[in-house]
Amino acid sequence: IANNQNGELLPAICFIWQIAMIALFAIFVRYDPEADAHWTEYMHQNNITSNIENDFYYRYPSFQDVHVMIFMGFGLLFTFLKRYSFGGVGFNFLISAFGLQWALLMQGWFHSLDSTDWTIKIGMKSLINADFCVAGCLIAFGACLGKVSPIQLMVMTLCGVSLFAVEEYVILNLIHVGAKDTGGSMVIHTFGGYYGLTISWILYRPNLHQSKRLRGSSYHSDVFAMIGTLFLWVHWPSFNSAIGNHGDGQHRAVINTYLSLAASVLTTFAVSSLSAKRGKLSMVHIQNATLAGGVAMGTAAEIMVSPYSALVVGVCSGIISTFGFVVLTPFMEKHMKIQDTCGIHNLHAMPGVLGGAVGAVTAAFASTSVYGQEGWASLLTSLILKQGYLFSLGCILRLPCWGDPEDENCFDDEVYWEVTATKVHILATRLYNTLFIYVFFFTKLPEDEESVPPVNQYNDQKADKQTDV
Repeated sequence: IANNQNGELLPAICFIWQIAMIALFAIFVRYDPEADAHWTEYMHQNNITSNIENDFYYRYPSFQDVHVMIFMGFGLLFTFLKRYSFGGVGFNFLISAFGLQWALLMQGWFHSLDSTDWTIKIGMKSLINADFCVAGCLIAFGACLGKVSPIQLMVMTLCGVSLFAVEEYVILNLIHVGAKDTGGSMVIHTFGGYYGLTISWILYRPNLHQSKRLRGSSYHSDVFAMIGTLFLWVHWPSFNSAIGNHGDGQHRAVINTYLSLAASVLTTFAVSSLSAKRGKLSMVHIQNATLAGGVAMGTAAEIMVSPYSALVVGVCSGIISTFGFVVLTPFMEKHMKIQDTCGIHNLHAMPGVLGGAVGAVTAAFASTSVYGQEGWASLLTSLILKQGYLFSLGCILRLPCWGDPEDENCFDDEVYWEVTATKVHILATRLYNTLFIYVFFFTKLPEDEESVPPVNQYNDQKADKQTDV
C-alpha cells in the first residue's frame, strides 16, 4: 500500500509544488541591487569604489560551508541505519531542495518584501538564511527518520518552513529589542528539535519493535555517518558566523565556536567511556554529542564571552548531550512515547536551550565597556518565546493517505527505493566505500572484514547497544 500511494502521490506533489514555486518566483522574486545588472550604477550612487565590496565576496565562503553542512553533513549523518542509507541521504536531498525554495519566499514575505513594488530582493544573505531555515526542518526529520514517507516529509517541510519564518519574524521584528540569534541555538536548533519531537510523539508507533532488526547500524554505515559528523564539525564555525556582522563579530563567533566544539569532543569521549561497563566508546555518542558545542555556542557566538567561557560551554554541552543518549532517550521512548530515531533531543534541543540560556545570561551581565552599546540585551528575547508552543501539525500526518511504511518495514530502503541485493552489488559497494574513504580521508578499512565486530543493534533509540551474532 505504501508503494502504491507513494508512486501515485509523490510525482504529482513534486511537479505541482515545483510549478507553484516557479509561478511564485516569477511574481515576487527579483535580484537584490548587489546581484543586479545595474550594480555599476548602484556603486556610483552609494560611493562604492571597488567590486570587492559586493556582499558576495564577504558571504560566499560562509554560504559554501553552510551549504555543504546541509546537503553533505546532515545527509551523511543520516546514513547510520544499516538498511536506510538511501532514505537518509536521498530524502535529505529532496526536502532540502524544496525547503530552500519555499524558505526564500516565506522569509522574503516576512523580512524583505519591498513595499514599493511588492517584490522580494534576494542575495547571498537570503540564500544563507534559507539554508538555516532548511536546517530546522532537517533536524525535525532526524526524529522521524525511517518512520515516515517522502510525502509526509514534504508536508513537514512545508509546515516547518512556514512556522520557522513566523517564529523568526516575531523574535526579530515584533519584539523591538534588536533580538539576535546568530548561530540559531534557539531559532534553529530548539525549534527544529521540539518540532520534530512533537511530530514523533503524535506519530508514535506502539509496534515499532517489529522492525527492531533494522534499527541497527553496520560498520560501513557508521563510518559514513561519522564522515557526516566531520563535515558538520569542521564547518560549524562558518554556520555560527555566516550572518554575523562583518569585522569583530564574525571573527569572535568563529573563535568561540571553534573552542566550544573542541571542548565538547574531549568531554564526549570521556563521558562515553565512563558510561560503558568496559570503558568502550559508543559511536552513537561520538557521531552526535561531539557537535553539541557548536549548537550551544550559537546564540552567544558574537558576544564577548571570553575564550575560557567558550570552553566551559563546550564541556557542559558535551556532558548533557551524552547523558541524554545514555539516559533520556530510552526514558522518553518508554515513558513519554517519543521515538527519537537520531536523538535530536540530545544533540539539538537540549544544547539549543543551553545556548539560549548562555546568550541571555551573558547579555544580562555584559557592560558597554566590554561589549559596546549595540545589542547587549537583545538576546534576552531568545528565552521569551518558548519553542514548546509548536502546533500539532502531526495530526495531519496521521491521515492514512500519505503512504507511510508499516511497522515491520520501518528503517528499510526497499519500501521506497530500488535496491539491488546481488553479491556483485554488495562487493562493488564495499569497494566504493573503501575508495571513497581512502581518497578523502587517507584511511583504509580493515582488510579482513570478518574480523570486524558484529553488526551493532541499538535499542532505545541507539542508546543501549546489543550485538547480533
